Amino acid sequence: MRSDAMLEVQNLKMHFPVYGGFFRRVVGHVKAVDGVNLFICPGETLGLVGESGCGKTTTGRCIIRAYKPLDGQILYRRADGSVVDLAPLDDQSLRPYHREIRLIFQDPYSSLNPRMPVVDLVGEPLKVNKIATGKELEDRVAELLRRVGLRPEYMKRYPHAFSGGERQRIGIARALSLNPRLVICDEAVSALDVSVRAQILNLLEDLQAEFNLTYLFIAHDLSVVEYICDRVAVMYVGKLVELASTDELFAQPQHPYTEALLSAVPQPDPLIRDQKQRIVLGGEVPDPANPPSGCYFHPRCRYSDGARCMNETPALRETTPLHFVACHYAEKLSLRGVIAPRILA
Repeated sequence: MRSDAMLEVQNLKMHFPVYGGFFRRVVGHVKAVDGVNLFICPGETLGLVGESGCGKTTTGRCIIRAYKPLDGQILYRRADGSVVDLAPLDDQSLRPYHREIRLIFQDPYSSLNPRMPVVDLVGEPLKVNKIATGKELEDRVAELLRRVGLRPEYMKRYPHAFSGGERQRIGIARALSLNPRLVICDEAVSALDVSVRAQILNLLEDLQAEFNLTYLFIAHDLSVVEYICDRVAVMYVGKLVELASTDELFAQPQHPYTEALLSAVPQPDPLIRDQKQRIVLGGEVPDPANPPSGCYFHPRCRYSDGARCMNETPALRETTPLHFVACHYAEKLSLRGVIAPRILA
């Protein structure tokens, strides 16, 4: 495990069985996560991006062990410096780590039980872990609500009385109730209006500074990722294709898929917007139950050589310091990043 990492994922795999036939036998597997390697350092925000169905959420749920991975290691460094592999642990052994690694869900509506008041929603982890009850629990919940920008007197209300942004604040308070070290934000702002989204992003940054939190930020909106993330990992059909600092990845991508994603980022400067050319990928996203041979991206890649790309799977390798790419020709390609906004006088 890297000495500077809080969490390191090595060769993570999560395959779901496909059943068919009269006897419902296993006829194949959906390779939702297929050999992912990444690391997260203390206090940073790592963005995990890609198209819908690429395996982002499954990766996050494997890390928090909502799913038991088929293979690989999930190495987690505790506050005392000890390292544990979360992948093989059973439910009982995982309980102490569920206090330190928490999840913020995508949908602020379905993630909250409509039959429970806020005091029970936020305080439930405290009860389950026997940390607080009665008046002490209410005081803890009131303080958590203040920290996320809600009034403590709202704790007796039910979720239907709140807007989407307020419900997401309740979800954030619930995630923070056990003083975690690592928080997985699973599309935490994608279901919110743009103005509310900005408020939640600012709240997450403030809470990170206040509580020294580390984030895994799963998203598909690259504008949001650029704003909040220190580094970005790009996934395609269950595999990691690029990992680099946000500034470097947006300015100098080294994988053709990353270049195509960045071409879709909205450009606020109209003088630059007219110069920008959108890269439209041909074909369809491969079926993770039957992926192509070689590089999974080669059927849609305009730089494919038609030979090595079709037959040899590229390894994720470090092409420049802390810039990892899974492409045979990463050093030879000159790819277009996001043009820096023009500052008008």
